[in-house]
Amino acid sequence: MAALKDQLIHNLLKEEHVPQNKITVVGVGAVGMACAISILMKDLADELALVDVMEDKLKGEMMDLQHGSLFLRTPKIVSGKVDILTYVAWKISGFPKNRVIGSGCNLDSARFRYLMGERLGVHALSCHGWILGEHGDSSVPVWSGMNVAGVSLKTLHPELGTDADKEQWKQVHKQVVDSAYEVIKLKGYTSWAIGLSVADLAESIMKNLRRVHPISTMIKGLYGIKEDVFLSVPCVLGQNGISDVVKVTLTSEEEAHLKKSADTLWGIQKELQF
Repeated sequence: MAALKDQLIHNLLKEEHVPQNKITVVGVGAVGMACAISILMKDLADELALVDVMEDKLKGEMMDLQHGSLFLRTPKIVSGKVDILTYVAWKISGFPKNRVIGSGCNLDSARFRYLMGERLGVHALSCHGWILGEHGDSSVPVWSGMNVAGVSLKTLHPELGTDADKEQWKQVHKQVVDSAYEVIKLKGYTSWAIGLSVADLAESIMKNLRRVHPISTMIKGLYGIKEDVFLSVPCVLGQNGISDVVKVTLTSEEEAHLKKSADTLWGIQKELQF
């Protein structure tokens, strides 16, 4: 007797599924799964692959997402085994530098704009400010570029970001740097913000949006930096990866901080063996 499927359906052509847009998330911990769900909610791929060395955890996360796939638009969810890390990925992969991208300061800048908006009473999307350099403690806030509707905050308030600033805007950058530690202290780990940030970058690539993001790329030859370091600078991101780097005009102090950020990373990178 024919199987139920064969009784129901008369097949005319055997089709092989070839994903047009496939995204792979390596690591199914808190951050990896936040990236995965953010990518799924944005409907960025027709196949999502999860990779991790912990087979039981990997299978469990895959099954959990598969069971909820009816509520999503990504038809196939599968699994497979298995700023310095960006450098390591570039060295090991052999990919051209424009295709090896670190999420860098994309989230730091989003946090910066959010806190800027909180202070000014303006929506974060209308607040423009950049965090460059290394993601984390040695990151560089570009005070000279902060603006709302094209109006420079530094022009209105020349002490912005300095020790002489009575409004203590430097605390905004300190909050950006400390925020991840604060979240980890309160809930044990960070996940959702970085997951949404990664999905934001994936969207620019998959849809070839050519948006400008502060992401980690090879910065050798820019701002007087001579070493093979990956730091966050404003980059045009699309289907081929990073196509252009925006040449930001920095003050001498901001450029010195960026160089110091590069020196910090190079001090670690030069010890790595491949």
